Amino acid sequence: MTILDTDLASRFARLTLSHLGQEYPHKLDHVLDGPADAATPSALHPIFHGSFDWHSCVHGWWQVLRLARTFPDMAAASEVRARADAMLTPANVAVERAYLDRPSSGGFERPYGWAWTLALHDEAVRHDAPWGAALEPLARAFAARFTAFLPKLTYPIRTGTHFNTAFALTLARDWATTHDPGLAKVIADRARDWFGEDRGCQAWEPGGDEFLSSALMEAALMSRVLSSADFTTWFGAFLPDVASRSPATLFTPAHVSDRSDGKIAHLDGLNLSRAWCWKIIATALGPEHPVDAIARETAAVHIAASLPHIADDYMGTHWLATFALLALDGD
Repeated sequence: MTILDTDLASRFARLTLSHLGQEYPHKLDHVLDGPADAATPSALHPIFHGSFDWHSCVHGWWQVLRLARTFPDMAAASEVRARADAMLTPANVAVERAYLDRPSSGGFERPYGWAWTLALHDEAVRHDAPWGAALEPLARAFAARFTAFLPKLTYPIRTGTHFNTAFALTLARDWATTHDPGLAKVIADRARDWFGEDRGCQAWEPGGDEFLSSALMEAALMSRVLSSADFTTWFGAFLPDVASRSPATLFTPAHVSDRSDGKIAHLDGLNLSRAWCWKIIATALGPEHPVDAIARETAAVHIAASLPHIADDYMGTHWLATFALLALDGD
């Protein structure tokens, strides 16, 4: 399996730094309430106007901050810190925070961007820098939105795109465990309500534009909210034939036919996020479980399928390095 070392970390960071401030092309998640709302991405979002869209810019910042902390001697680390000093400021955050108070911003970036903002804040506070304190008002605002929204979300959203409930709650729960125990409890309770009785998953995936596995992402979340013994029992019922590599689709990397097509390019993200999930599952089950070796082998196969292509086209380049980092360094 590919190892994340200083050279690869610096490559990821350089790739992401190249577009964190690239304003165009840009895909806005923006509802106009009147002609005055017609503004450029950088006017609306003084921090998160790069990387093609708001959420990709948020998790691009998460990625480079994590790399700078984990590999402080990598060549790009000093540039990451300098850019963060200039961009992650209270004044800029105040504008990003005020955007949420617009009449039509209630559903802005729900839930994917919400979750990545919490992950970014959780990373920022780990640095000896003011970035975490600056980002806290934005993180708290999204945490409050999660707290209000989750009780009224009657059914989970299982599609493997930005709306996926399990992915968002996996990131949000990691943040909430440290920063908001009340939200952590809401997440754990809702995850058990939605997914606790799921059995015999058929894994009808992937869809043609998905970058998340609905099956594996659900399992990853449940590994966070159940005890080790309870998760092992739940997983055995959820995917009862996984030791015989069934459903086969979960063990087969997705084919990406056109990496210049932004939706089809999502499938590279699917391969990388599946690798991340398989590693989470293996860690939760433990090295003695018969699925451990299969899961780790499958993760390696999925990484090998898409890691060489993260810089092939801007439709993937503006976000895939984050998912490569998850695949290589997350569990």
